[in-house]
Amino acid sequence: MKRCSTLVELLSTGRDQDPVFGAPGTPDLSYAGLRGLIMDTVRTLNGWGIGRNDRVAIVLKNGPEMAASFLAVACGTTSAPLNPAYRADEFEFYLSDLKAKALIVEQGSDTPAIAVAEKLGVMVIDLLPTPEMGAGHFILARRGGDTLKLRQGGWAQPDDVALILHTSGTTSRPKIVPLSHRNVAVSAGNIAETLAFTSKDRGLNIMPLFHIHGLIAGTLAPLSAGGYLFCSPGFNALKFFGWMEESKPNWYTAVPTMHQAILTRAAQNKATIEKYPLRFIRSSSSSLPTQVIREIEEVFKAPMIEAYGMTEASHQMCSNPLPPKARKPGAVGIAAGPEVAIMDDKGNLLKAGEIGEIVIRGDNVTKGYENNPKANADAFTKGWFRTGDQGVMDKDGYVTLTGRLKEIINRGGEKISPVEVDEVLMDHPAVMQVVTFAVPHDKLGEEVGAAVVLREGMTATDQEIRAFAATKLADFKVPRRLVILAEIPKGATGKLQRIGMAQKLGLV
Repeated sequence: MKRCSTLVELLSTGRDQDPVFGAPGTPDLSYAGLRGLIMDTVRTLNGWGIGRNDRVAIVLKNGPEMAASFLAVACGTTSAPLNPAYRADEFEFYLSDLKAKALIVEQGSDTPAIAVAEKLGVMVIDLLPTPEMGAGHFILARRGGDTLKLRQGGWAQPDDVALILHTSGTTSRPKIVPLSHRNVAVSAGNIAETLAFTSKDRGLNIMPLFHIHGLIAGTLAPLSAGGYLFCSPGFNALKFFGWMEESKPNWYTAVPTMHQAILTRAAQNKATIEKYPLRFIRSSSSSLPTQVIREIEEVFKAPMIEAYGMTEASHQMCSNPLPPKARKPGAVGIAAGPEVAIMDDKGNLLKAGEIGEIVIRGDNVTKGYENNPKANADAFTKGWFRTGDQGVMDKDGYVTLTGRLKEIINRGGEKISPVEVDEVLMDHPAVMQVVTFAVPHDKLGEEVGAAVVLREGMTATDQEIRAFAATKLADFKVPRRLVILAEIPKGATGKLQRIGMAQKLGLV
């Protein structure tokens, strides 16, 4: 597979006549159409004084225009996709922190980002969808204001910044992660190689496109091989199988909560599952319980490929391989792009079987956070990037996560992996979903808490679930606080977030 160092190069693979994007009820856009759209967009932005390494914030709902605008903007400037659900104060923080030159919104949108941009003196650009030209096609129209002075026009180069995202900021102020064209193009190539993508592959994207998972694994990786992507308007378990009928996919990627929601509707949609067999299903962004892996593989008759990624690595770091190579349930796979090792807190690399911090290095890894020397000093040791995740590598190179270092529960000096507790609670026949987290405790420092969602039609009390856990876990690991909910609160990307969960559920 050809290795690329810019998005323009990466997007040159697909054949002109082949479709690249589809969407519900919309004609497909061809690769030729996408390339023409990209050229028009870069020319237009350059004409308004916006060029290489200038930041363009994008606030659009999920769908083909979001995918196409991310690509078109990044090919000549820097794309900065933002969550459209943000409030005005959040937009003010992000637009200021990014030093955004422009903001792209859909014409007619009532997003509070517009008023914030006008207050900050950021150019506002309206995107007008033109779906009759193909899914994702659009034209741009600038609102008033002066044309800026163009510093550098034309196509972006390998070391220019293609994409800017912020870390989630669950434990600190969000950090700016600049990802170069080389970073994201190499990462897309790594994922395409792992999943053996070709121009025959058809993906169904249900991931948000303001997040690294959807942008790189969901979009760039299949496009790097000339593949096709059907862009949904955002995840909806009730519509998923209807979209399968329309898009005829042979793969999709999602986070664990989405897979679990899809499973709850699979029994009513067996005919669709049989009609459109999947080559594989991929999961990333947080650990997928082994019980769910087994169930999905039985229902879809397709291998579940669990992968491990993060924003700072332009997404993928490890992945379980496709068959016939071994997939190890519970492990996030082998190094799948960057070098991966386990390090102790003194900076020494550890041997197979020893638990420590997962560290990475490679061309897909950011060179560092922006304007944050302290974070960079903490994050890099001897050329390795410290992921903040605790894990272990076996003799075959398969990595198993034991938890985020910041999420490890410290109960009076006893360290407890929330992932281990999750796995045990998921074995209870009535439990469909679980998240284990730390609850502040006045004497022990932290206590073990868990939130559980039960399977439809099944019942269990918190005492029964705790008693079940006590038969499989040491006493100090058994959740002292266990709540049963209809739904567990999730972050913007559908991930269950352990940090802050006790506060969200009023357990503090």
